[in-house]
Amino acid sequence: MASSVAKAAERGTAPGLGNAAFFGVLVIAAAAIFGATRWFGNDYAFFAAYVVVQYIVLGTAWNILGGYTGYVNFGITAFFAIGAYSSVVLYKLTPWMPLPAMVAIGGVMAALVGLGTGYLTLRLRGVFFSIATLALAVVVQTLITNWDFVGGARGAYVLRPKLAPLIGGGYIEYLFLVMLGLCVVALATARAIERSALGFGFAAIRDDEAAAEASGVPTLKLKLVATALSGGFMGMAGAPLPYYVTYLDPASGFSLNYAVNAIAMPLIGGTSSWLGPVVGAVLVGGLQEYLRVTISSAINVLVAGVLMVVFVIVAPQGVVGLFQRKKR
Repeated sequence: MASSVAKAAERGTAPGLGNAAFFGVLVIAAAAIFGATRWFGNDYAFFAAYVVVQYIVLGTAWNILGGYTGYVNFGITAFFAIGAYSSVVLYKLTPWMPLPAMVAIGGVMAALVGLGTGYLTLRLRGVFFSIATLALAVVVQTLITNWDFVGGARGAYVLRPKLAPLIGGGYIEYLFLVMLGLCVVALATARAIERSALGFGFAAIRDDEAAAEASGVPTLKLKLVATALSGGFMGMAGAPLPYYVTYLDPASGFSLNYAVNAIAMPLIGGTSSWLGPVVGAVLVGGLQEYLRVTISSAINVLVAGVLMVVFVIVAPQGVVGLFQRKKR
């Protein structure tokens, strides 16, 4: 525990951008990316970039609980689908509601489920907690499959507007912009956690939870915060999905791609830093999109699985951890 806290403290006191300045840099970078993608003038660029940015958000969300706190979550699709189906419900009840409001509501719903799940399961540790989160995904999928209001097993159609609000152009551009904004918030939150007392507590739990409890660290409280934050960001990542695919059924909402990629990308990029999920998503997500066009989308999971095995063997700390070790 002492080693993790010391490393976290060293990161927190190291010179660098403050949280507000870092947020500003992210906003500028997001604006530049959006402008460059729009200049490219191809709708497919927005579709592909949306997927990569979505995986950055999902990987960052998983990393808050799995990387920072050390609790491996296999129930990614449950939180992701809660956000997606929250948008379906809101679309049916209030079709006039703007997408950012749907994203916020989907995030709140997923965060509440994460909080409740955490309260019931976080007294479990190790593989028992992971099995419990996997069971959560099965339960949520069963409930949604039998919920006729959201289409049940048949699925539901969501008609997106032809023109994007505020920015004009195609609606896919607007979806990409919303996901970019969510990515900025997720990355800024992850970096702020790393450099705060909350991050030091997460590191202590990850290193030795029993020793952390003996030292007075409120482990249950911190784990509840981690599950709520992680679940909330996963739900927000899934909220725009119905507008992206226009037809949502349980098979697509609970796709294995989301579960595998959300875990693989932080592991490949590195779980010790906010930068890890970004590197992993750009590498793996970019490769998957290239293979989707040139070969087939059926090998997406295979690509993520093979790369994850390779990096666990060759560079268990990920790309970022490998460069940090060489630098030291």
